[in-house]
Amino acid sequence: MLQGFGDVHARAQRNGARDGTPLLISLVRGPDARINMFFRFSWISSNRPRTWRRYAYTLVVWLNFLERRGRSWSDVTARDYYDFKHWRMTDSHNPNRVGAMSFDTDRAALSSFYRWASSEYGVLNPIPTRPVQDKPTRGQVRSRRMPDRPAGSPRRDPKWLLRQAFEQWRDVGLRGYEFDGRRPDHWRGFNEDRDAAFVDGLYGTGLRLTEWATILDVELPQPGTSGRFPRAWLARECAKGGRYGRSYRIPRAVVKAVTGYMDPLEGSRAEAIGRAQRAGRYERLSSAQIVTGHNPHSRTVRVLTARGDTWLSLNALNETDRLRLFRRTPAGLEPLAVWLSSNGMPRQAHSWENTFRSANARVADAWVRAGTPELTGMERDRRRVLCPLP
Repeated sequence: MLQGFGDVHARAQRNGARDGTPLLISLVRGPDARINMFFRFSWISSNRPRTWRRYAYTLVVWLNFLERRGRSWSDVTARDYYDFKHWRMTDSHNPNRVGAMSFDTDRAALSSFYRWASSEYGVLNPIPTRPVQDKPTRGQVRSRRMPDRPAGSPRRDPKWLLRQAFEQWRDVGLRGYEFDGRRPDHWRGFNEDRDAAFVDGLYGTGLRLTEWATILDVELPQPGTSGRFPRAWLARECAKGGRYGRSYRIPRAVVKAVTGYMDPLEGSRAEAIGRAQRAGRYERLSSAQIVTGHNPHSRTVRVLTARGDTWLSLNALNETDRLRLFRRTPAGLEPLAVWLSSNGMPRQAHSWENTFRSANARVADAWVRAGTPELTGMERDRRRVLCPLP
């Protein structure tokens, strides 16, 4: 598929693409330069790659929906949008329907895309944009909302778990235990220590998933640090909003769990690194940056470049930059990223979603094995074990 593009790096420099910029290609019509320019020259180009990924997913679902109807994205009406909303949320012919909160994100992405396309190409914006008045409820004032926004999408939908419920979800979903405290003989938890340490850190530090998933080993409290809650620093580019870095506390139990996962003899992280080194995966990375030093006081790392060593601020390194940092050891290269996949490569933040889905499914299966009939409808929503993540 890439043969017809020529020098993709030269093309990227000309059209404003960067590392992680989405490229949407129709299997029927091929690439549409107008769509792909949205991720290069609109306001979204200044956002983070995870925002690009979410908006690109929405556009792919929308464009596939239109192609099945024989419609072009540049010649749609409000009826097409409302048909899409019905299919996405309530159509019984769609086995992958989503809830109001997920579609609210779809609505925001499509609205942003068509506002930009309207100004650039004169395309009609099919997304209703005039706010309407909400009926005031008791104790509340009248508010304004977008008419196309799903009625069931709250502005905030936090989920809370007590410590006992969280530990039960972790032990059953990630460590293979049953509700009676026993673990079956067939359980093989290859990454059990990694997964348990990761969620313990989320619960104990209060960091968001992407924030905790992008930390480096040099940013963890040093061995021997005293206190029940050692202090650590969250880099500016990893924090939500990307304006300021901040300090946070890591419970001693979390430090112990992460140290066990990173143990050079018994931790699964060392095993994953060894497999990658033997397979030569790190040496084949053309984008790897070799770290030759670290200054914890200035929060900088020294990186080897073609012109010699240079110091980089950890505050300025985003999620993608951090995945490229390696150090050279007697056994070969090893990543600075704390959280690694089974193949030894630094794990991207969105990959944890698969781990949590599998854990929730394992909890549901254990619930049935414990003799509780499968829950349905409103009862499942009330009693199901939820992933303790935003």
